[in-house]
Amino acid sequence: MKPAALSLAALLVLPAAAAGDWMAWRGPTGSGSTTSGQFPTRWTPADAAWKVALPGNGVSTPIAFRNRIVLTTPADGQDAVLALDEQGKQLWLTRLGPGSPARHRTLASSCNASPVTDGKAIFARFRSGRLAALEMDGRIRWQLDLNAKYGPEQLYWDSGASPVVTEDVLILARLHQGESWVAGFDKKTGAQRWLQKRNYEAPPENDNGYATPVLFRHAGRPAFLLWGSDRLTAHSATDGSLLWSCEGFNPRGMKNWPAIATPVLSQGLAVVPVGRDDRLNQARIHGVRLTGSGDVGGSQHAWQREDVGVFCCTPVEYRGRIYLLRHRGGIVCLDPATGRTLWEDALPRAAASFYASPVVANGILYAVREDGVVFSVGIQDRFQLLGENTMGERIVASPIPVKNGLLLRGEKHLFCIRANGK
Repeated sequence: MKPAALSLAALLVLPAAAAGDWMAWRGPTGSGSTTSGQFPTRWTPADAAWKVALPGNGVSTPIAFRNRIVLTTPADGQDAVLALDEQGKQLWLTRLGPGSPARHRTLASSCNASPVTDGKAIFARFRSGRLAALEMDGRIRWQLDLNAKYGPEQLYWDSGASPVVTEDVLILARLHQGESWVAGFDKKTGAQRWLQKRNYEAPPENDNGYATPVLFRHAGRPAFLLWGSDRLTAHSATDGSLLWSCEGFNPRGMKNWPAIATPVLSQGLAVVPVGRDDRLNQARIHGVRLTGSGDVGGSQHAWQREDVGVFCCTPVEYRGRIYLLRHRGGIVCLDPATGRTLWEDALPRAAASFYASPVVANGILYAVREDGVVFSVGIQDRFQLLGENTMGERIVASPIPVKNGLLLRGEKHLFCIRANGK
């Protein structure tokens, strides 16, 4: 298989990511994986190349670009963005204004969404309704109060969808019980360039969207997918206009199925997580073709499974295969073309569950349990547990691979674990 089928998203991430860059929540291609580098399998917190105490308990995943690590964090009761160099030394900390206390005190914070960069600026969204752009040196370029401009966000829990960038705009989705939309904002000024309303009838809570938009190309043009309200929609990245809408994900009208995990792309399909794996027999996974026009109903479904799925953990695509991390630690490897299980196994069980999305770094899958245990798993044609590493503090953020190392954002610290320990 070609290790790609990921060029769909990669074509839209700007600039071209260098080895070790992780410019957005799911990395430079949106797949949650990288094919290069050497990475650790066994360690203790004492083996960390460095660790840094964080100013507040945030749960967003960091990003990394050109020897710089950036993350959102609470700081003295304010929303803030922190930048470190690759040795963990603080470069700057920019406070933006009062934060907003999370509803879920252990799985969320005022800083849930991950920042994103285009290499020229850093963009961040916060639970408070703040949307901000910062220069690479930490100076504020602009910031908006989304609550003041568009009304309060009405979610059962805490906002989590991360922004994404194209060459021209910052794309942000706001799917909730109120007026739902996806909008493009000018990266230089913050001005709204376009806004596409996205309101569909859905069972209770299903209109709550936490999934991040997914960039791809439709008929050779920049586009993005948006999952929520039991529908997958494709939009032009130029003006947000609706290209097609696909349904048929919830024919029984099950309620309390919010869109949390984000779809992943492979081999011309979107692999869409449906339902919730924290409840018995309520997890699904669908393969949806990326072609079509207008209201396609359920005609674009290439396959579907009702016996497997995820809850919060977004799947990973790596070398033409899809990996699911289930709520209680099961790992399932799927063929994206057919949805067929290639292999299935499970991580050691504990009272804690899995909320952080997994990543794959050069053939090693990293899965983080909420109690701070990080598993490393070999995935070459079969499951091989390589390491079970206890970090000593809660971890909800996804790990990210950078330059032969792994960044782990815990409740209190940011750790850098390297293959050579240095």
